[in-house]
Amino acid sequence: MMNDTIFTKQRLINLSLIITAIWFTWFAQVTFDDYTVRIINNVCIFIILAVSYNLINGVTGQLSLEPNGFVAVGAYITAILTLDADTMLYQFYLEDPSEWVLALQADFAWALLFSGIISALLALTLSFPVFRVRGDYLAIVTLGFGFIIKILAINNPQITNGSLGLNDIPEFSNLYWTGGIAIFAVVAILNVIYSKYGRAMKAVRDDEDAATAMGVNTFKTKTLAFSTSAFFEGVGGGLLAALLTSISPDLFTFLLTFQLLIIIILGGLGSTTGAILGTIFVMAGLEWMRFLDEPMNIFGFQTEGTPGMRMVVFSLILIIVMLFAREGLMGKKELFDLKIFKRKKGNK
Repeated sequence: MMNDTIFTKQRLINLSLIITAIWFTWFAQVTFDDYTVRIINNVCIFIILAVSYNLINGVTGQLSLEPNGFVAVGAYITAILTLDADTMLYQFYLEDPSEWVLALQADFAWALLFSGIISALLALTLSFPVFRVRGDYLAIVTLGFGFIIKILAINNPQITNGSLGLNDIPEFSNLYWTGGIAIFAVVAILNVIYSKYGRAMKAVRDDEDAATAMGVNTFKTKTLAFSTSAFFEGVGGGLLAALLTSISPDLFTFLLTFQLLIIIILGGLGSTTGAILGTIFVMAGLEWMRFLDEPMNIFGFQTEGTPGMRMVVFSLILIIVMLFAREGLMGKKELFDLKIFKRKKGNK
């Protein structure tokens, strides 16, 4: 009876959080100014990327450095599918676009879905060579994948317009798209984490050899996490392309992966709630601190603007947070983890 009560309360809390997130998405879209809405759009996209990256890196414990590659794949697929033929012919200067590229057309929703599916299939293919190694070797192999995607984008101008990139991408991304998909991504990934597959992922993270000895198919488990993560990274890349309306290979460097790595470590490896909080702290916080780069009047003293000062202050804040919160803001815990009720039950 007690377990049923705890389960019901947890479901009610989860449902209330989802309803609150949906309400905020609608409220922000119709109330806030364009600048604020754009920041929230960016935060929502990075929430999708962070929680999906946390699934393979934090929950499954595989040091993968590939997100920039899958984000690039998703961005280019969405851009190609949503750009009309006349616009593509106008901006392809290095080489004429391929006939099949001109023929590909799809609605935005289908473009996002294709971006995610192709990214997931690519991850499934990569999993066979990638998961033959572990640890630092795995990081190096996946890091190379990101470089390969960038080089392919530069050296295939008939598909991607090379180093010039793609411009005039239709701006479909709004809070209904980014916020709605972010909510869906969080719910979907949490359902994976709290399923039997999620327990297997955590077992692989804690001790892969012991998990194998207990009968866990570690390759299947890691491949599932890798493909699921890639799917949402591809969708996030598509949303990012539709928000920026312009992409190029330089946008998808290792710095994007490094940014996501900072976010999930700051929030707490293995915590989906931590990934969300880390995204808000990094993406929204950096925008809020832009005033530090401008001239300021501090107690009557006029200071000159110092470009880059916000990054100095932000770095100091990161150092302080990591010194006092070694496992990140949330560790491996979730905001809605009702362990307090389990303690009460134990005390009784």
